[in-house]
Amino acid sequence: MHAKSYSEVTSVDQSSPARSPRRPLYYVQSPSNHDVEKMSYGSSPMGSPPHHFYHASPIHHSRESSTSRFSASLKSNQNRNGNVSAWRKLHLAEDSDDDDEEDDGDEENEDRDSKWNRKFRLYLILFLFFVLLFTVFSLILWGASKSFHPQILIQSMVFSKFNVQAGSDPGGVATDLMSLNSTVRISYRNPATFFGVHVSSTPFQLHYFQLQIASGQMEEFYQKRQSSRRMVTSVAGHQVPLYGGISAIGNWRDQRQDGVGVEVSLNLTVAVRSRAYILGRLVKSTFHTTITCPITLSTKKLGKSHSFNNTCTYN
Repeated sequence: MHAKSYSEVTSVDQSSPARSPRRPLYYVQSPSNHDVEKMSYGSSPMGSPPHHFYHASPIHHSRESSTSRFSASLKSNQNRNGNVSAWRKLHLAEDSDDDDEEDDGDEENEDRDSKWNRKFRLYLILFLFFVLLFTVFSLILWGASKSFHPQILIQSMVFSKFNVQAGSDPGGVATDLMSLNSTVRISYRNPATFFGVHVSSTPFQLHYFQLQIASGQMEEFYQKRQSSRRMVTSVAGHQVPLYGGISAIGNWRDQRQDGVGVEVSLNLTVAVRSRAYILGRLVKSTFHTTITCPITLSTKKLGKSHSFNNTCTYN
């Protein structure tokens, strides 16, 4: 190498520019979330104060790059937050739509249930009204049927046989035994205009005070509306033990060969039970009639009719 001369060194020193003074250092502090907008606005070139070495400073480049990166991160966060908020809004909208659909479905179900309940109540009210109306109508028919009580009349009775003889009861006790045959003529009339009646089997009983000496049974029958019939029922007793209950009969047994007659006061009891079915068997009306007729048995009038002539009692 060649050594430089003093003139060359001097020319080089004069031609080289003067060294610039040492530049101050800058520190960048990350802004808080509250100062993001202020930081981003203050870091812009228009908002920064002018400086003579601003564009030439490397600190400016580092500050600008860090600010741009921070702004980009803020934008990305804002975009992310925007996407999240948009997703939340969409999700809320979908949820609101689902809620609206569920509400609509619930309202439809409630409307359907309310309509069904109204129909059910309507049918129930109609059914109860029909039951009430039918009950009232049935009561009217039942009350009207009571005014059509059957008309029963015991017309006459004929004693055809009467005999008393000595004997013993099934237990071997010696007593008088009586046998009796008679017939009772009875008329039955149904005055009802809208129903017929069923007449049950009716017992006929002939008593001497509390002692029953004869009995009979009238067969059951059906009587149409506004119609009548006449019947003859046999009332008889065979070897009925008297146990001294009828003293007049005991005396008559000893004197009958002499042509002496005997008269015994008896009571004929008849219990007639009738029932009427109205509207099929839905309405039933029953009639009970008890008839008591006094009659005198005379041995001299056997085979002759004994008329009651309104002497019977009807209950």
